[in-house]
Amino acid sequence: MNPELKQWQQRAAAQTEILLERALPQPTQSPETLHEAMRYVTLGGGKRLRPLLVFAAAELGNSVQAACEAAAVAVECIHVYSLVHDDMPAMDNDSLRRGKPTCHIQYDEPTALLVGDALQTLAFDVLSVPTDLAAARQMRMLNVLARASGSVGMAGGQAIDLANVGADLSQAELENMHSLKTGALIRAAVALGGLSCPDLNDEQLARLDVYASKLGLAFQVIDDVLDCEADTATLGKTAGKDSEANKPTYVKLMGLAAARKYAEDLVAQAVDALAPFGERAARLRELAEFVVVRQN
Repeated sequence: MNPELKQWQQRAAAQTEILLERALPQPTQSPETLHEAMRYVTLGGGKRLRPLLVFAAAELGNSVQAACEAAAVAVECIHVYSLVHDDMPAMDNDSLRRGKPTCHIQYDEPTALLVGDALQTLAFDVLSVPTDLAAARQMRMLNVLARASGSVGMAGGQAIDLANVGADLSQAELENMHSLKTGALIRAAVALGGLSCPDLNDEQLARLDVYASKLGLAFQVIDDVLDCEADTATLGKTAGKDSEANKPTYVKLMGLAAARKYAEDLVAQAVDALAPFGERAARLRELAEFVVVRQN
């Protein structure tokens, strides 16, 4: 990895950790167990890819810092809530996440359910606090995150995934599922960073969305590859889980080498979409290339 990118990622991830720590209720605040569990699943782990995409997209214009920071927190809260619910017995029934016991294992199933609920609503609480950004622009940010999270976004993608265990999906069907389940929140992260810049127009935001759409698919393809190639310790979650559950994946559809090549092609298309932004898009380009070489 580019050493400069690594340093930037570390700084941005550390900033995200500070922002999340401030946004989350203290564990001493009642109800203590719920707040302790929210902090357990959110702090001290993960790639923070979605907040990094918010910060990188915000470099394209004159970002309103408070709006950008709120967006980074909000999108990560939605992401973590989805992981907590996804790991539960009624969904993927996993016992390991980010290298430690999943929420329902560390606490219990009712607590995990409520942790997800609370993180979801915290996201919109944080994002709705007024900033120097125009109210209409901030309302648009709320709408972007809401649509990306719900039945026409991430939750819808999860429903399609659950309904097709053991099924043989076409590439178009698989891409539709993952454009919702994984891609919608990645697209939202990039859009939120762009929307935090009042000087970015709709044409520029549309070009950003092309980048994010390609990146979201590439991320999922590599996830499928890593599920086959990497071990549990490297992944920080149970390796081979999708294959064992007979879920539709890009590796199952294409084979390992073709899936990796497809991810590389998608990243190249994502990077091409950024051409008009010039050097301002350097971080977004580097993050796209990181998605292909990541190990977890």
